Amino acid sequence: MWFGERFFIFIETGSLKKVIIIRHAKSDQRFWGSDFERPLNDRGKEDAPKMAKRLLEKEKQIDAWIASPALRAKSTAAYFVQVYGCDPSDILFISSLYHAPAEVFYDVIRGLPDNLVTVAIFSHNPGITYFVNSLVPGVSLDNMPTCGVFAIEAEAARWKDFEKSRRRYLFFDYPKGSGT
Repeated sequence: MWFGERFFIFIETGSLKKVIIIRHAKSDQRFWGSDFERPLNDRGKEDAPKMAKRLLEKEKQIDAWIASPALRAKSTAAYFVQVYGCDPSDILFISSLYHAPAEVFYDVIRGLPDNLVTVAIFSHNPGITYFVNSLVPGVSLDNMPTCGVFAIEAEAARWKDFEKSRRRYLFFDYPKGSGT
């Protein structure tokens, strides 16, 4: 806006949205039951709270926790919620996130209430890797590792505008990584 000889830019409060994508922690591959009920293995149970603490160092406030209802995603989300001092009942489970293709992540995000600023989404490969690779040009992963955390920021006041918004890579971290 021009005002006299000066140029002012007004930034609308809440014009940035953050999405933190988290792949479930390592699961028990020897489990004989259904894939949906596959639990975390011992390493997954160690990695999830460790990665939650590392995320808390970078991102203090998460407004919504969204997860696939599959046991390994549900359990991973519960570890993160606990580290943040929230209640597991705060997790919103969305069935379509179970083995979701990239498009489903965009559908879920489009439907979020606009008062939320930062959301964490827990899901599975291969869709989570495809989704992450669709977010920021020039930033890609060969594979989203178990308990990997990938964060971006979008210039959008409304979640329905997320997909077409300009997005910026914030960080990527995983249990054996150093948190870039």
